[in-house]
This record gives sequence, structure tokens and C-alpha cells, in this order.
Amino acid sequence: MAETILVTGGAGYIGSHCVLELLQAGYVPVVIDNFHNAIRGTGAPARLHPRAGLGSGAPHSPPSPGSEALPESLRRVQEIAHRPVIFQELDITDEAALQELFRKHRFSAVMHFAGLKAVGESVQKPLEYYRVNLTGTIRLLETMKAHGVRNIVFSSSATVYGDPKYLPLDEKHPVGGCTNPYGKSKFFIEEMIWDLCRAERDWNAVLLRYFNPIGAHESGMIGEDPQGIPNNLMPYVAQVAVGRREFLSVFGNDYKTDDGTGVRDYIHVVDLAKGHIAALKKLKENCGCKIYNLGTGTGYSVLQMVRAMEKASGREIKYRITARREGDVASCYADPTLAERELGWKAAFGLDKMCEDLWRWQLQNPTGFSKN
Repeated sequence: MAETILVTGGAGYIGSHCVLELLQAGYVPVVIDNFHNAIRGTGAPARLHPRAGLGSGAPHSPPSPGSEALPESLRRVQEIAHRPVIFQELDITDEAALQELFRKHRFSAVMHFAGLKAVGESVQKPLEYYRVNLTGTIRLLETMKAHGVRNIVFSSSATVYGDPKYLPLDEKHPVGGCTNPYGKSKFFIEEMIWDLCRAERDWNAVLLRYFNPIGAHESGMIGEDPQGIPNNLMPYVAQVAVGRREFLSVFGNDYKTDDGTGVRDYIHVVDLAKGHIAALKKLKENCGCKIYNLGTGTGYSVLQMVRAMEKASGREIKYRITARREGDVASCYADPTLAERELGWKAAFGLDKMCEDLWRWQLQNPTGFSKN
């Protein structure tokens, strides 16, 4: 019997790529999402995209009935995988709806992505971030406990490390010196899950600290579709390249880095998604609570990323240097060796591939998943 995995927030950028990997690995994902950061599907009948089956090897089966109710990202995941996606519109802060969901399905594990995620917005709306991210997670964990589901993979973040004391960042680096409520909410959730695993020994959790996910599925059918002005560098760079935005603002060029601009560890979203499959397998070992960095171990500066995207797109990307942004650090990149040693996972894709796939997505979807 294929294992059924609950995926919270599975219509978003990382969630949708993980749903695809789950389908292709033979799992049955059940996805919940409240459309906070997702576009509703068009309702058009699913058609098979010429590049859709890339590497999936999945047998062809028609999309599920009622796929018009799916988020557009998941409607496209169905096309790529040739398999139906089970989806329910649901907010994780809705305890009654969560209880009903767990009565309906027998989950072997939960992948938890749902939450608010914009760093700048979290500074403006801290209570909203704590209400959604913390309360939502508490309700999810309580519901899991009530229904005997004791396995979770949590989508955490390198922001829990705060300003790096040393580089590269390994999992032993101190945490909690977060510079914004978004990062603090990730840190608090990690602590909650740690405490739960300590108190109840039958729980297993893998906390995955992401660095900077970029890129898209190689079909160009799913990718990152930020609503409004992008908060992250590469979607903004791609929108400048495609003509949606006039120029990129580079926040500061006086950092202690080779070219003065901030250095980050960028990881292909498909590599990141494969890391979640490896984490699911780790749960089978009754691993208790484990933490892993998912990054490449290589840092690239803002201007290196701009040049890489110019190469991938064949277009000039205009930028202007502006003042530093509050809360930004000079350099942040991972030591990913623990994940390789214990999960058997390592990032496979380099910078050129990340930018080529991002550009294909942006070119095929100049306005993202929406038609305007």
C-alpha cells in the first residue's frame, strides 16, 4: 500500500515541487492550502504538456474529477506526473476542519509548509505571523497526536541562525538570534517540536533548514509566483529580465565580500524537494528529532547572480545600488555535509541549471500562474 502523506501549504512554490516528487516516488499526497499564496485553477480540462513527463516514468492516468477546484500549481503538477492530486481548501488554524481531515485519511506522516513567509511583512505584522505560524502548527501537532500520527517533516529556515558567528553554517551553530518575527516563528516551531519529541519518545521529526531556493521544474510548468512585488532576489531578477520590472535595487555594495554585495547559498527547488523525500525515509528509522541544512555549500553574491541570469536569459538586467536593508547579513551559506552523511542527499544542480530553469518558467509564464 502506498503511504499517504499530508502536505500542508502544498500549493505554494516549494510545496508544489514536493507534491510532484512525492507522486513520482510512489506516495499518495493529500494537499491542504488556504490560497493565501496560490492561484485558483482555471477550470480548463487538463492537457498533457509535451515536456510534462520528464524523468517521471509514471504510468498515465487521467486527472482527478473536479480538478477545476485545484490550485493552478497543482493542476499542472497533475499534468506533469500523470497522476491525480487529492486537494482540500483548508486553513491550518481551523481546528475542526483539521480534525475532520484526519478522520477521513490515514496519514503515515506530515510535511508541514503552511505559514506566512515574507520577512519584511513579518516586521510590520508580527502578531499575524505568530498567530498563523505558531497557532497553526500547535493545532496541527495536537490533531496529529489525537489521531496517532507521530511523524513530521518541518519546513524551517536558515534564518534561525541569525547573524552568522562563523561560516559555513553547520547544524551546531547557535540559533535563536533571529532578526525578524518570521525567523523567530520558525525557531519557536523548531523548539516546540523538539520539546514534543523529548516528552513523547514515539514522535519522529526532521527539521529542514532551507537556504535560498530558486529555479523551477524543468518543464517550465511550475515555479515561484510571488504575489505582488517579489521579496526574494531571483524572482525579481527574472521579472526584470522578462520586462515586468524596470530595474533591480541592490541593497548595499559595501559588505566585506569580493564585490561588496551580499553572498547567499542558492539551492535548486527540485534538489530541495528531493531532500524532503530523503527526510521521509529518515523518519522510518525512528530517528527522534533531527535537523539538517539543505543548501549547496557555495555562496554567490548578488552581482554574480545577476550575471548568471543575464547568461541564462541572453538579456541585460539593469540594476541600481541603494542603501543596505535592515537585518541583512554580509554572507550566509551552508555546510550541507550532515545531510549527505545521514540522509544520503546532496544538491545535484549548479548555478547555470538553476538560472536556466528559472528563465524557462518566467518566459513561459510572464505573469506567473494568473492570466493577467
